[in-house]
Amino acid sequence: MEFQDVVRRRRMVRRFTDEPVPPQAVDRMLRNAVRAPNAGFTQGWAFVVLDTPDGVARFWSATSPRAVAGAGADGVGAAGGAGEGDPGAAAEAGAAAEAAGGARENRWLTGMRTAPVVVVVLTSREAYLRRYAEDDKARASAQAAGDGDAPWDVPYWHVDAGMASLLMLQTAVDEGLGACFFGVPPGQVEALREAFEVPDEFLVTGVVAVGHAADPAPREGAGGPGAGASPSGGSPTRRPRRPLEHVVHRGGW
Repeated sequence: MEFQDVVRRRRMVRRFTDEPVPPQAVDRMLRNAVRAPNAGFTQGWAFVVLDTPDGVARFWSATSPRAVAGAGADGVGAAGGAGEGDPGAAAEAGAAAEAAGGARENRWLTGMRTAPVVVVVLTSREAYLRRYAEDDKARASAQAAGDGDAPWDVPYWHVDAGMASLLMLQTAVDEGLGACFFGVPPGQVEALREAFEVPDEFLVTGVVAVGHAADPAPREGAGGPGAGASPSGGSPTRRPRRPLEHVVHRGGW
């Protein structure tokens, strides 16, 4: 597929068919992910690949709001955005939690559970601190002004893991697959760690769900508020994409 087609077709898919995902497609996604730019070539990321029904079921068991006893609506907010300019696609699951605890099924959660492959994207802050304490980076680290013992005020460990995630999303499109990036509710992070024995050093940046899209792809030039709006009711159908001239400032603000 031409690169511009990959960019144009990439969208967050929230419902999948039961068609299996070729293992070689997942392998290609991961090979491309580790080609992402990363500060100091630290490569502080890690990926937990769940591509069996049992593994995927364990993931949802650990991360669904009901996995935390007594968690109410305040305990299941999403840790990361999952929609196009919409920080709440993952939070839709959290919003479904009832005050008495547990959660009721909702459209987002029901759809996402159909994904046959789930990749948990992890990153290590400690790896970046170690890397920038090495001789070839010590000067840059000393010159940078940051908070605490980190030389940056931007968490580049999460930035780099996000770049790797985007390459996975784009590769999925090129493979004829659908994918969605979403966050893990803070109240479920420890349950996820325990379920898959994630080392304490690693933080959860987000999750990439992969499969064959069950809903139709957006039509080129489709009507509605957003260009190429999806008939499935994705974010571009609810709010327009901001014009380039509103977000690009040449030569200054």
